[in-house]
Amino acid sequence: MEIGVHTGAFSSRILRIVQPQVLHCVDPWKYEDSDIYKAACYGGQVTDGQAGMDKRYLAVCARFDHAIRAGQVEIHRGYSRDVLAEFPDDFFDWVYIDGNHLYEYVRKDLALCFKKVKLGGYITGDDYTDGGWWQGGVKKAVDECIQARAVAVVLLRNGQFVLRKTG
Repeated sequence: MEIGVHTGAFSSRILRIVQPQVLHCVDPWKYEDSDIYKAACYGGQVTDGQAGMDKRYLAVCARFDHAIRAGQVEIHRGYSRDVLAEFPDDFFDWVYIDGNHLYEYVRKDLALCFKKVKLGGYITGDDYTDGGWWQGGVKKAVDECIQARAVAVVLLRNGQFVLRKTG
């Protein structure tokens, strides 16, 4: 599963390199107009508001049309908390988190993904850094997850995090 698909560029890389049996792509493609999101790719950087996000969603569906018809990609337009609730616990081999970067959302994504990823599976993601428009929220939530949950740190480098579920 990839949480936070944006335009599908990283999803394409996942398909090409990892070649998963099924890739679940999750994104609400919802425009955020609050000031805190003025530098976000789903906020102030979107010049035409929700219409732009709707176009982005349709472009992702078109981009993966063949893979969707082949059953290799499933697009879920919704919030990660709602989409993850549709899956049983211990279902995924790995999840890549690149959704809402604010601390409280990353914290929730990590907690939900911990339940949904199989023992020995991976919880991974982007923007593990201090600063950014998200004010280090990703790094803070990941660091707390490392302390509070049964995970092994596989990688913390170049803004990426890779954690393996150990219990």
